[in-house]
Amino acid sequence: MRITGINLDIIWKDKKQNFEKISEILNNESADLFLLPEMFSTGFCMDADEISDRNEESLEFLKKISKEKNAAFCGSASIEHEGNFYNRMYFVKPNSDVIFYDKRHLFSFSGEDKVYTPGKERVIVEYGGFRFLLQVCYDLRFPVFSRNNNDYDAILYVANWPEKRVAAWEHLLKARAIENLSYVFGLNRTGTDGNNLFYQESSHCFFADGREVSDKKDNLISAELNITELENFRSHFQFLNDRDDFTIQL
Repeated sequence: MRITGINLDIIWKDKKQNFEKISEILNNESADLFLLPEMFSTGFCMDADEISDRNEESLEFLKKISKEKNAAFCGSASIEHEGNFYNRMYFVKPNSDVIFYDKRHLFSFSGEDKVYTPGKERVIVEYGGFRFLLQVCYDLRFPVFSRNNNDYDAILYVANWPEKRVAAWEHLLKARAIENLSYVFGLNRTGTDGNNLFYQESSHCFFADGREVSDKKDNLISAELNITELENFRSHFQFLNDRDDFTIQL
């Protein structure tokens, strides 16, 4: 399974330009799954009434490019549904099947919890022989929510995580991989947003033992995920068998 993510310098509040930019970057690229950052079409923005999709603009773009590239696409967007705003992470398959996850942990430090509605479900997607847990940015700080119950093989994190707190981002990504015996692919945006927050290149993919397994070229990060290698590692180090038994109340 080859996954490629774009370290995208998102153009603030401009869906059309971001769609065009993504298409241009990926013009000659191939992968089984492409990752895009959190709110890839607008940037992480609290002006939800202004920027949120009302006609599934971001989803329609993902469906279109997924079909063109014959690959799955995953990323989040600000959407409005039945009067509520959500930070929604889409997973779109080449046949246009769509699974979505609404961000559970809203970033109160920026007021996201005052604007957006939290998700109520933990979502796992099966694709290409892997089981992917979908997570968005701030979810990374809450390990209970991402605890592996032998029900996934990789976690996908998409984010707008600024440079001033990037050390936490990088350490926690590695920790999630080690404690859950899973791959963890964390994709962050780059550049400067409309709030003058700077985002350095800080995307990573870690194996279950904490090793970096990605390669980077220009504004792309790619990794080859090997399910046999993961299963062999889990068979040898059966740490998940000793995990605590608990239930999450959503």
